[in-house]
Amino acid sequence: MTEAAVVTRARLIPLLLLLSACGRCGFQEDGGVKIVVPAMPTTLDWNTSDPTSWVNYPVMLATMRGLTSLGPDNTIRPGLASSWTRERTPEGHEAYTFQLRRDVRWSDGAPLVAQDFVLGWRRAAVGKERGEVADVLGAEPVLAAIARGAPKEEVDALLEGLEVRALDAHTLRIVLTRPRSYFLARMANVYLFFPAPSAQLAGKSEEEIRAYFERPQDGHPVSLGPWRVEAWDRAGERIRLVRNPVSAFAPAPIDGFVPPERVTLLRSEIGPALFERNRVGFVFVDSAIALQQAPTADLQRRELLSTYFLGFNTERPPMDRAEVRRAIAQALDRDALLQGLLPAARPTRTLLPPDLPGAMSAEDERRLVTYDPEAARPVLRAVDRPLRLVFKAGESFIPEVAIAERIRAQLAKVGVKVELDARYDFSAELARRGPDARRTFDLYLRRIGADYAHPKTFFTLFERNGNHQTGWETCDGGTSIRRFEALLAQGDAAADPETARRAYTAAQLLLLREEAVIVPLYHPDRYYRRQSGLRGVEVDPFNFISLGDLQVRKDAR
Repeated sequence: MTEAAVVTRARLIPLLLLLSACGRCGFQEDGGVKIVVPAMPTTLDWNTSDPTSWVNYPVMLATMRGLTSLGPDNTIRPGLASSWTRERTPEGHEAYTFQLRRDVRWSDGAPLVAQDFVLGWRRAAVGKERGEVADVLGAEPVLAAIARGAPKEEVDALLEGLEVRALDAHTLRIVLTRPRSYFLARMANVYLFFPAPSAQLAGKSEEEIRAYFERPQDGHPVSLGPWRVEAWDRAGERIRLVRNPVSAFAPAPIDGFVPPERVTLLRSEIGPALFERNRVGFVFVDSAIALQQAPTADLQRRELLSTYFLGFNTERPPMDRAEVRRAIAQALDRDALLQGLLPAARPTRTLLPPDLPGAMSAEDERRLVTYDPEAARPVLRAVDRPLRLVFKAGESFIPEVAIAERIRAQLAKVGVKVELDARYDFSAELARRGPDARRTFDLYLRRIGADYAHPKTFFTLFERNGNHQTGWETCDGGTSIRRFEALLAQGDAAADPETARRAYTAAQLLLLREEAVIVPLYHPDRYYRRQSGLRGVEVDPFNFISLGDLQVRKDAR
């Protein structure tokens, strides 16, 4: 028996004993399909959102839809809107007019109307992530009033000026402060912009609205997607969804399969053991040991719109020199870093994943730094002390420990000593500054994942106010980041995709080659197991469980 098998067996035995004794472990016999999720939602109120919004997405995407949707190639398609037009106003603003689908109904039978978006976006403008609506004309006065503590009456009056208007029951007009090439992509996936059931919420107080969303009962809250929430057991960490029979987004028929009547999302520390006993239908595989073993027949892989990279503290010598940062990039063999760690891997030199609309062309990619350790060696003689590499501690679908150790070994071959520092307080450590007011690390490892299918979602991290923690806003006295943001502005304002792509490519070359702020390593994939009797429960490109097409084999019900 291999060492990995011994470890796996040692872990499994106590889990199986626990299964036989636990009364609330998430596998009670209540029918339907059971899906193990990494975390429970913090809210069911999509318009108010939440700083930990990623945990809310599985439920939101199962129950709701946006104005647009994404095709299999991540391009924009109609969603709740059947069509739209785009125009530039005489004042230089950008206006969209959406025609809503007339066959879409809420789960209580009420038709979707444009006023549902007016209410939803006004609620978003005063919610926990209200800065997300800043591109909408009229949002700035609202945000400023909230920031200075204005009374509710004043804020409500300013909301009347938010340029989200119902021209009639099925026509919605939205005006942006300036052109934004990423606008349609955001509407597809960012749940903050989903409509609110105006007929249900009209006349309710804030307290009543909170109860409406947070205490599911009697068919509420209503939904548009193929599922609606029936019950939320916070103590037991379970959410039960039931099928929405009036949804316009029912899954396409599959021979021999039917949509189940209910599905339970649950959180459980013993998900893999539950799956082995056929108590749950889906579970993520995030164990480094499990992924290095021979894959099981039910193991599935999803390529994510995501990038794992090595970042530099550009403020601290010798990492304050771009030629040193480029030399480190030259010294790293991406293929060797990932070899044997995962069933498959996608090493990269680009920030944007290749299947993201607007990604760098193969011709432009050849202009990036390539693996050349001999060219790097003389430059790296300037590194006269050990470099501290910080990365996240704990188990993850990223094999961080192994990658960090291999980076250390590869840099040692070119004369650079690296000290590894695994941190449970990773984010706080990156932000921490020493007595000299500089960040204390030299290198860090981090993953960035797309929130929507557009280059902007990756570049935002590296803007002046982004949470990149590299200090590159000080490079060349701030000249470089100003050029970077100017290129982003060109891409954001571009009317056609190719013009936007060229601007974003120039921004990427500045970030990765000229200033070498980060070194992209690979585009991560997510692995999961799904029982053979299920179809349509997947992981989407944004790393969220997708239940919209869930179906179960007829003889497995």
